[in-house]
Parts: sequence; structure tokens; C-alpha cells
Amino acid sequence: MARADKQAAVAEIVESFNASAGAVLTEYRGLTVKELQDLRRSLGENASYAVVKNTLAKLAADEVGISGFDELLTGPTAIAFINGDVVEAAKGLRDFAKANPTLVIKGGVLDGQPLDAAEIAKLADLESREVLLGKLAGAMLASLSQAVYLLNAPIAQAARLAGALQAKAEQDPSILAGGAGTPVAAEEAPAAEDTAAEAPADEAPAAAEASDEGDTAEA
Repeated sequence: MARADKQAAVAEIVESFNASAGAVLTEYRGLTVKELQDLRRSLGENASYAVVKNTLAKLAADEVGISGFDELLTGPTAIAFINGDVVEAAKGLRDFAKANPTLVIKGGVLDGQPLDAAEIAKLADLESREVLLGKLAGAMLASLSQAVYLLNAPIAQAARLAGALQAKAEQDPSILAGGAGTPVAAEEAPAAEDTAAEAPADEAPAAAEASDEGDTAEA
């Protein structure tokens, strides 16, 4: 490979390292061209899968400050540069390796830290970012619902009391005036007996005058 081509190839790998959240080194010995295409499709937008030369990959790793790749860069090497969900990319590689044992996951790097094959397997066993966010949102929603219930409970009780008072007031308006029921009349009308007792006293002079007139006529 010409020097210019070599430099361009290293620069391309360096750019892939810098643009990705992580990378997984694999050995693809024995995989057919079709199987490699299937692997790329299975990774989707989460990772790009590139066959690299070990010497160029080592130079690129050294340039971006990644250590621990020297012992992994043996045999036919391809790197999955993770651009999307790291967990989903790890799951895709793991599942494909189970179906195609010729794909060997050797190790990788995540956020600048080296990972061995066992750590990548543990990463693949984690739940995806979407699932974790969904669970977090559900937990937050449940907490908010409980908080709203606690805040509204006294208000609801007050509303029920106000409603009960309104219903009672419609049946007995005196409650709104501060009474406990229909008020008793302050004074009653004068008794009929008192009226009857006063009547003869008023009529006595008239009776006397009638008696006098009778006496005059007889005379």
C-alpha cells in the first residue's frame, strides 16, 4: 500500500473512532460475504461494521489514545463502530455470533475505556436505553400521581363537605342564617280570650244609654 493510501486509511479509522461512542473488535474468519452483509443489516443504525488491517488499526488506536488493542489485533479483524445505542449494538453482535460461531468478539472500547469479551457480553445483557427510559418515565409518572393524590385529598374532602352543606341548606335555608333548623316565631298573636274580655267593657255605656231611653219613654 502506498504511503498516501496508508495515511488516508489510518485517518479514516481515526475519524471512525472519534465519531463513535465505542467500538467492538471481532474476528470474522470463515464468514462469507453474504453473512457479513447480514451482520451489517442486523446492526442497523446502531453501528457500522468495517474490515480493517491490523497494522492500520493499531496506528489509528495509538493516535486517538486507545490502549490495550495490541493483543486483540490478530487474525482477520473487523471493527463495529457504535454510532447509536451501545447496548443494542452489543446485543446485535452477540446474537449474530450465537447464530454464526465463526464470528468471534474479542474486545472493544467504550468511552475511551478498554473492554474485554466478557464485559461486552455483560453489556449485551443490559436493557436498552429505550426500555430503561420507559421504566424511568413510568416510575416518575407513578410518583407524580401519588403526589397529586396527596395534594388533592384535603381539597376533595372540603368539596364533599361543601356539597353536603349545600344540600342541607336547600332543604332547610335557616342553616345559612346560623340556625339549626326552622326558627320559632318571636311573638304569638293575642289570645282570643283576652279580646273577648275587653269587648263587654266597651259595650257597657251603650247598654246603659239604651236603658235610660227606655225609662224616658215609659214616663
